Amino acid sequence: MKLPNRPIKYIVSDMDGTLLNNNHQVSTLFYDLYARLKAHGVGFIAASGRQYNSMYEKLAPIAEDVIFIAENGAMTMHKDQLLHQCTLQKEDVSRIIDTIKLQEDIHSVLCCNGTALTTSVSERFLTYLSEFYIGHEQVKSYEDLRHTVLKIALNHNGNAEEQIYPYVKSLEKYYKVKVSGNHWVDISHVDAHKGFALNQLLKDKGVHPEEIMVFGDFNNDIEMLELTPWSYAMGNAHPNVVKTARFQTLSNEERGVEHVLLQLVQQIEGA
Repeated sequence: MKLPNRPIKYIVSDMDGTLLNNNHQVSTLFYDLYARLKAHGVGFIAASGRQYNSMYEKLAPIAEDVIFIAENGAMTMHKDQLLHQCTLQKEDVSRIIDTIKLQEDIHSVLCCNGTALTTSVSERFLTYLSEFYIGHEQVKSYEDLRHTVLKIALNHNGNAEEQIYPYVKSLEKYYKVKVSGNHWVDISHVDAHKGFALNQLLKDKGVHPEEIMVFGDFNNDIEMLELTPWSYAMGNAHPNVVKTARFQTLSNEERGVEHVLLQLVQQIEGA
């Protein structure tokens, strides 16, 4: 596998389906490799559709070092400091919810700073939601909204591309609409995506796109994969991601991120 000739300053990785295995766990091998990379001045950026609190918990052993691009790019955090935020207005929320309100099998989540709100009464969904949103609340309606909304996540127990996307496709004229997982579609401000947030971060830190490596598996990763020639689609990636990325690694279950990072570490330490 071809590796960069110029020094890499940051590893950027999606979480679910990429860094996390199918049990939503981070491997001990990743932490070992990260420690070796950190010793050579390489940082880590986690970019996910997950809530910041959930991302922080998943990466707890190194969380103080990590830059978190959360909620699909609507929020960037480091050491509990807000670096970037891109929100939806109350009228946006009303328009989006009105679009799917007659679809009883679609569960909506208002992803806010510090919490998530849902009107769903499905026990199955509420249990499932807790994996991705540590802080969440069940509410009767969204009318008396007092939180800052970062994005709206829509869930269906079936295939999101078939069961959700057709109903919200028309909203692409106004918002960023992303099929972000097998069961999820995320709707946010047009600039609230991983690519925009990552590009802003790189500019702020004076890092060239060729100085990062990016890993992803689903459509919400495409914009950030497009930023650098060192882009890697997972072995389990959506066909659109495979088409976008320059390289492909093993699946998340086969520790595809670690497979590439091990080679990078060996290249650095052998230099």
